Amino acid sequence: MPALLLQPAGTKGRATVTRLKIDVDYLDAQLKALLSIDSPTGYTDTIVRHVTGELERLGLEPELTRRGAIRAVVRGGRRSGARAIITHLDTLGAQVKLIKDNGRLELVPIGHWSARFAEGARVTLYTEKGSYRGTILPLKASGHTFNEGVDTLPVGWEYVELRVDAMCWSRADAHGLGIDVGDFVAIDTQPEFLDNGFIVSRHLDDKAGVAIALAALEALMRHDVTLPVDTHWLFTIAEEVGVGAASIVTPEIASMVTIDNGTTAPGQNSSEFGVTIAMADQSGPFDYHLTKKLVELCREEDIRYQKDVFRYYRSDSASAIEAGHDVRTALIAFGIDASHGYERIHVHALRSVAELTTAYVASPLEIERDVEEVSDIEGFTEQPTEAAKQPKRVNRLPPQE
Repeated sequence: MPALLLQPAGTKGRATVTRLKIDVDYLDAQLKALLSIDSPTGYTDTIVRHVTGELERLGLEPELTRRGAIRAVVRGGRRSGARAIITHLDTLGAQVKLIKDNGRLELVPIGHWSARFAEGARVTLYTEKGSYRGTILPLKASGHTFNEGVDTLPVGWEYVELRVDAMCWSRADAHGLGIDVGDFVAIDTQPEFLDNGFIVSRHLDDKAGVAIALAALEALMRHDVTLPVDTHWLFTIAEEVGVGAASIVTPEIASMVTIDNGTTAPGQNSSEFGVTIAMADQSGPFDYHLTKKLVELCREEDIRYQKDVFRYYRSDSASAIEAGHDVRTALIAFGIDASHGYERIHVHALRSVAELTTAYVASPLEIERDVEEVSDIEGFTEQPTEAAKQPKRVNRLPPQE
């Protein structure tokens, strides 16, 4: 298939390439594969190997940092002023805090999530000697024993424990099995892909984002698109603990779009359909011009979208800025219900975000001075300051009685 050509970098106006058709079957298959791999923050080697292999299969040459963050570059018309698409491979989880006298394990969470959603979870415990299966249970787990005490037990990590499915009834038994403080606990995803397009699972944050990025990449490679500038596809391994993109962004990257979840809940404007474009999170507003460009692309390409602001949310974008990287950042999200719990999304949002991703990386570079890290005022961006023109109002007389 011949390459799809774009206008030269820096040229304003519509390119000859619009959003690409996403292979939804490929996207679903990648999401299912990702959800089958445990990857709590700090225990991500296996999923790094999986994603690296898929990137190589797509024809890229991924690079890994020492700890396993991935960078794969799709070359464009030039190196400087590059774009980045970023997602994270790590998920929530837990670690062993203490081995109790009865062989049960006290836990501490990896990432920020409520013990309310840990109660009853099936898990895999990873030790130096191998893995064990188990269940996270409240301290009072039997109504036949504790009666109403089951319902009055407070919610919190100090009120749950891990029961290991092995001969483990004492601290000595646990040590004999190779269990120790600091061992990783991965929570089962229990995914369901429904015929009506809904997907219910744990850890859709952000494995759905990774699947979206891979699907967008697959579409670009399948259509042999020529990009105006290099695009860096970044996959981080510690977003859930706030580190994220701190050490993966390189100087030539001028703008970075994060793909992550947008919470659909009372008081939020996110949706499980279309693209949710975040205007701000707890770290502050996203870049005005980059966000505006994404909104305009949605309008031009007829991609359903909505805007939202998140009060208690941060992403890879925040960690990049806090680390001192001078990049424009934005967040495009798939709407997710019950984030960090039993999450639900819809394939419509996944496809929409992937389509926007292809439209964005194929679009012309509009802020020419972004190719330089530092320059003078010439060509600097402008934000509107004039008063908005209001539509004329027609005075109507009140109806006669």
